[in-house]
Amino acid sequence: MILYLDSSALVKIYAEEKWSEVSKRAVDSADLVASSLLAYVEVRSAFARKVRSGKISQTKLEQYKTEFERDWTKMNVLSVDDPTVARAGDLAEVHGLRGFDAVHLASANILGTRFGKVTFACFDTELSRAASACGMALLSLD
Repeated sequence: MILYLDSSALVKIYAEEKWSEVSKRAVDSADLVASSLLAYVEVRSAFARKVRSGKISQTKLEQYKTEFERDWTKMNVLSVDDPTVARAGDLAEVHGLRGFDAVHLASANILGTRFGKVTFACFDTELSRAASACGMALLSLD
């Protein structure tokens, strides 16, 4: 399986949230795991938000960051280049997506042109709907 993780799916690998086990199993069973370069800052931001909201401690933040940094070096990271941004603009317009969501979808779309059918992992209804409309498989929540 070619697996694309948006930031919401990536965060669940480190922070215990609803559907964390689904994300972890998907990564374990994937032949290739990829995400956009912009996911790095989104994930780090999500971790910091958890500290500010009191959901995790500073110690837990450091643990999450260490694990994420280790895994990030092994992940297929897709650059945010001119063709990706142009495709994201089209997808945002057609599907009514927010900017970074459109970049994730465009990245996964480009990944699919290189490697074939992509399973798109995210936990956002609108983005999932758009990925499905683009012919991607969605991560099963079973």
